[in-house]
Amino acid sequence: MRSLNLDQLRAILEVVERGSFSAAARRLNLTQPAVSLQIRELERRFGVRLIERLGKQAHATVPGRALVEAAQRIFRECDLVDAEMRRFCEGWIGRVHVGTTLSAMIYRLPSILSSVRLDHPGIDLVVTNTPTPTSIENLVQNRIDLALVNLPVEDKRLKITALCSEQLVAIFPAGTRHVPDEVTPAYVARQALLVEQPSSAAHPLVRGWLSAAHESSPREPMPLGTIEALKIAVASKLGMAIVPEVAVAMHMSDFIVRPLRPPLSRTLALIEHRNKPNEPALEIVRNALLALRTAEAIEPKRRRRRRSKLVDGRV
Repeated sequence: MRSLNLDQLRAILEVVERGSFSAAARRLNLTQPAVSLQIRELERRFGVRLIERLGKQAHATVPGRALVEAAQRIFRECDLVDAEMRRFCEGWIGRVHVGTTLSAMIYRLPSILSSVRLDHPGIDLVVTNTPTPTSIENLVQNRIDLALVNLPVEDKRLKITALCSEQLVAIFPAGTRHVPDEVTPAYVARQALLVEQPSSAAHPLVRGWLSAAHESSPREPMPLGTIEALKIAVASKLGMAIVPEVAVAMHMSDFIVRPLRPPLSRTLALIEHRNKPNEPALEIVRNALLALRTAEAIEPKRRRRRRSKLVDGRV
């Protein structure tokens, strides 16, 4: 069956709405015979009578009313198509899909995403929380354009740019007594330790930090879903946890926070496919994320001040 003719659908809508072939012809800037021909073509196509005349008035039959309702839905969709395509001619720059770790989404990205939205409303920005292995697979399959991940990442197909180092710290419930100025694996091994889930980037880091010092806990650490879940659990006095310092930077008074000895850190990086074509929207978002390197240049001084407070017991 040949495709529906939108001009014919428009003709029957006008005839039914105006109740007259001549009025519809004037509205469509056609002759009355031309409008009549379009209606006959529709009736021939569907094999039913669509319009009936009562005196000088034209009315839709039962099949005609059903076709009018369907045609109205079609034209509403056509209007949406027009609006969508018009958007591409009125300031639209492009679409960028970013994959990110949950911690980066919560603690690093809000101000960056807000600036991109305000400064470049023509960019469709999509952000998805995915663990590092999933982001790598999505980049390789071209499902996303950029990703924030925790190193190490080794894949020759990807361009990897280190952004900032995240120091990990120990947190304890407020009021915990006799917490040392620096927390060692030996001390942690004697505590009720809460850790992120095994699929997280931090989980093997913390377990590796403990095992490198040949320390093992008499009880298995309790895995929880996210850093925020860890903070809530620690505040509820379920145990201690090791989290990125940035996760408690604004809430240090809610916990006892201590640096680790030996120090433990991880690196946040931006990755993208080496063969990804560069486009204006992609470049804008990439540069916004690369600004995290500038923030890292300022961060060491602040970190040293915070750490001196931790060691002095003032936080």
